[in-house]
Amino acid sequence: MFMAMEPRRLYRQVAEEIRALIDSGELPAGERLPAERDLAERFGVSRPTLREALIVLEVEERVQIRMGSGVYVCSRPSPAQPVLADDDSEGPFEILQARCIIEAAIAEEAARCATPEGIAKLDVMLREMELVLDSPVKALAADRAFHTAITDIIGNGALNRFTGLIYDSRMSSRYFEKLASYFESADSWRLALEEHQAIRDAIAARNPAVAADAMRRHLTQSQKRFSGSFGEEPARED
Repeated sequence: MFMAMEPRRLYRQVAEEIRALIDSGELPAGERLPAERDLAERFGVSRPTLREALIVLEVEERVQIRMGSGVYVCSRPSPAQPVLADDDSEGPFEILQARCIIEAAIAEEAARCATPEGIAKLDVMLREMELVLDSPVKALAADRAFHTAITDIIGNGALNRFTGLIYDSRMSSRYFEKLASYFESADSWRLALEEHQAIRDAIAARNPAVAADAMRRHLTQSQKRFSGSFGEEPARED
């Protein structure tokens, strides 16, 4: 089951509250923020939502995340340093949830109309991804190519463009890029490759239900991989 999501843009509200604590001096420069569990309880949000808020603040240079140590308040940015506008862009976990809903249905339909040519293309994408697991940029491009190749099987140009657009919202997101820098690795891409293989096999077997489940599992696991702790405490399964 995909993790439940908080109300839309909640991570932005939490970022604003932490930013206000920094601006007021309640959280002075150099101070380590409380543990993630404590902060999540204080603001009444999930830990993934809190991590999205911390990523916003790090991109703004308000905090510094030190893996294995914690999150620390930075010195106030100088006027020359750009501070992000308080926009209403989607957070990483919202993007993954949208992809889970949409791409599970696409995988289900692809399994109904799979052709040998379509499966052969998926096999090419899998082999290419296997060769670039140590390169984050190339692995991300290979990941996108695999997911859009599934849509190609259906032969619907609108769906293909839509799949590319929602995937590219991840690739163009500064917050997603920063989050990925902490949690993506050759090992995480290897797990994604194994999940891709399960999706491919279900589509090749022309089993719509299994294909949809395999896609949901893949994107749910992707979300979980982005949900590790920033602090010194080990991540806890909820």
